Amino acid sequence: MHDGNVRDRRFFLVGIGGSGMMPLAMILAGRGATVAGSDRGLDQGRVPAKFDELRARGIALFPQDGSGITDAGQTVVASAAVEDTVADMVAAREHGCIRMSRAELNAALFNASRMPIGVAGTSGKSTVTGMIATILHHAGADPTVMNGAVMKDFVAADRPFASALVGAGDPYVSEVDESDGSIALYRPQVAVLNNVSLDHKSLDELNRLFGDFLAKARHGVVNADNADAARAAAALPAERVTRVSMTDPAADLYAGAIEEAPFAVSFDLARRGIAAGRVALRVPGRHNVANALAAIGAVLAAGLPMEQALAGIARFTGLRRRFDLVGEGGGVAVIDDFGHNPDKIAATLDTLHAFPGRVIVLFQPHGYGPLKVMRAELVAMFAATLRAGDLLVMPDPVYQGGTTVRAVTSVDIVRDVVLAGAQAVHIADRAEAAAHCVALARAGDRIVVMGARDDTLPLLAADMVADLAARAG
Repeated sequence: MHDGNVRDRRFFLVGIGGSGMMPLAMILAGRGATVAGSDRGLDQGRVPAKFDELRARGIALFPQDGSGITDAGQTVVASAAVEDTVADMVAAREHGCIRMSRAELNAALFNASRMPIGVAGTSGKSTVTGMIATILHHAGADPTVMNGAVMKDFVAADRPFASALVGAGDPYVSEVDESDGSIALYRPQVAVLNNVSLDHKSLDELNRLFGDFLAKARHGVVNADNADAARAAAALPAERVTRVSMTDPAADLYAGAIEEAPFAVSFDLARRGIAAGRVALRVPGRHNVANALAAIGAVLAAGLPMEQALAGIARFTGLRRRFDLVGEGGGVAVIDDFGHNPDKIAATLDTLHAFPGRVIVLFQPHGYGPLKVMRAELVAMFAATLRAGDLLVMPDPVYQGGTTVRAVTSVDIVRDVVLAGAQAVHIADRAEAAAHCVALARAGDRIVVMGARDDTLPLLAADMVADLAARAG
C-alpha cells in the first residue's frame, strides 16, 4: 500500500458515510479499487441520498452486521471512533483481514503522490482545502482532493456530496487531523498551518505535532497572526516558510483594506510589500481572509503563478455547512454552520455581528464528551460573543449509539451561560427547539443552525426556511 496504487485492490470501509470516510471511498473507487462498506446511519435510515450516491459509484453497501466482510483479501478501514466490538470489526479479526485506520490509508495515498499538500490547524482546514481545490482545478492541475466537507464548487445533480475530487494530476490536497495524532503519518511537500487553539489536545502537544508537520515539508505556509502558529514558523529557515497576515504588512502575504459585506469580503493583497491586486471573496468574514491567504500561499508554494491563484480564489463559492445561507423566509435568513468548538462558533457569530440584526443560535452539541472538555471555554465564548437581544437555544447533544458518559449536558451549558448574563434556553427535543426559533424570529433576524457530526442538520435548516416562508404567507 506504500506505493499508493490501489487498482484492483478490495477495501471495506466501516462507517463509510462519515465525513472523513466518504471522500476516501470516492477516491479509492475513482482509482480503480473495489470498494464496499457499512454505516450505522444506513442501518438507521438516516440521509439516504448520501448512500444512493455511493451506490451510484459502484460501491456495495452492507448492514453493519459483519456480512460484508467475507475473506482475508479485503482491507478493512475504520475510523478511530469505531469500537472493536462492532460486528464488522469482529468479522475482520476472524477472517484475518489487513486493518487500516482512515488516517493510515489517506496518509499512504497522500505520501505516494507527486505533490502532497497538507492543510492543518484547529480551524479553517476544510475551507482552505476547498479553496486550494478550486484554484488548482481552474488552473488545470487536475488535483485529487480529500476534504471533510462538501465543496459547493464541485456539486452537481449526480454529485450532491462532492467532498472529494479524483484527479490525474500531481497534487493530492488533504486536510490533516491533529485530534488523533495521525498528523504524524503525513509527509507533505507543502504544509499549511492555519491556527492553533485548544480543541482536542493540550497546547504543548498540539504545538509539537504541528511543529513536526511543518518541519517535514519542503515549504510551510503559516498564519502569522496566530501566536502558536507563528512560533512554529519561527523554527524554520525563512526561505522555507510563507508567513501570511492581516496585521503585519511585512509578512510574505498581507491582506489590507479589508471590506466586509453580509455574504462576501474583499481585501488588497500584497506579496512581500508589493501590491498584487484586489481580492473579492464570495464568502464572508475576516477568518475567510486568513483562509484565502493560506490557500494562495499554498498554491504559490506548489508552483502556480500569482495570476492563476487570484483567478481561482475569486471563483470559490464556499463549503456546505460553513456559513451556508440555506434561504430566507419572511425576512429571516437561515444559515447552516459546522461551528462546534469555541473558535469556530465565535468566528461565525463575529461574521454575523459585523451587520445589524438579532442572532438566534440553535446549537446542537456533537456529543457529551466534547461538552465536558469544552464547558468552560464554550460558556466564556457565548457570554462574550452573544449580544443584547441574541438568543442561544440548545437541544440535547446528538447521540447515535455507543457508550457515553453524560457528565455535562446542554442543561449545564445553558445554566452557565445565563449565569454569565446572556440569554439562553434548553429545549431537549431538537424539532421543538427549531420550532421555538421560528416562532420567535422576526424580519431582520438571522437564525444560525450549528453543530457537527450530524448530517440531518442541513435538512432541519431547510425545514425552518420553509416554516418561516409559510408563516409569512
